[in-house]
Amino acid sequence: MITVSACLCGINCKYNGGNNLNPRIRKLMEEEEVILVCPEELGGLKTPRCPAEIVGGSAQDVLEGKAQVLTKEGDDVTRDFIKGAYEALEITKKYKINKAILKSKSPSCGTNKIYDGTFTDKLIDGIGITAELFKINGIEVFSEDDY
Repeated sequence: MITVSACLCGINCKYNGGNNLNPRIRKLMEEEEVILVCPEELGGLKTPRCPAEIVGGSAQDVLEGKAQVLTKEGDDVTRDFIKGAYEALEITKKYKINKAILKSKSPSCGTNKIYDGTFTDKLIDGIGITAELFKINGIEVFSEDDY
């Protein structure tokens, strides 16, 4: 069993109302039991929603209260992102899952690279809040490109 970002399997939960369908990951649903999560929706954010990025630090900094997640319009959605990460973790733990495929570049699910917080499409090394929380809890995290 594996946890997967719902957008990778064609669920329209991406910030802009679309999805990030990855045929290889979608095929995985036919071969293995998969639990789909969208931490941003689990945190209470609606779809579509304004794009958000981690500002002022890393995902670990966000979890420690030292950085924020802000929308492009400047709204603070830190609590929603943290709540969604913990909800996704709870679901993953409930099913005793120890592997996750999460959407790259996302402030929630990013695994290797995330946007730098300036909303200029610049990527930096880093991971999203859910990915960080999963790793802290011993869940192996992959991006759709790495799996």
